[in-house]
Amino acid sequence: MTDESTTKAATLLKGHRDSIDRLDAILVYTLGERFKHTQSVGRLKAEHDLPPSDPAREAAQIARLEELATQADLDPEFAKKFLNFIIAEVIQHHRQHQS
Repeated sequence: MTDESTTKAATLLKGHRDSIDRLDAILVYTLGERFKHTQSVGRLKAEHDLPPSDPAREAAQIARLEELATQADLDPEFAKKFLNFIIAEVIQHHRQHQS
């Protein structure tokens, strides 16, 4: 490779990495906001003696996320695994509120 093409590649790489860093920050802050709401849901469920999980809601959310993933050109199976991981964490938090 020539020096010019190496420099151009390094510039492009830096741009992609900067975008990835911004998107990672968005993901973290978005998850933080999501968990604030799910913690409120957990407190409400505990106050009203409701079960920590809602299988019908979870199934609907997974189907919705799979559709969004398909529209976003993201592997729906990956999206499903990701949401299942989040749901498991949320249920664990809800159970802690009920203890």
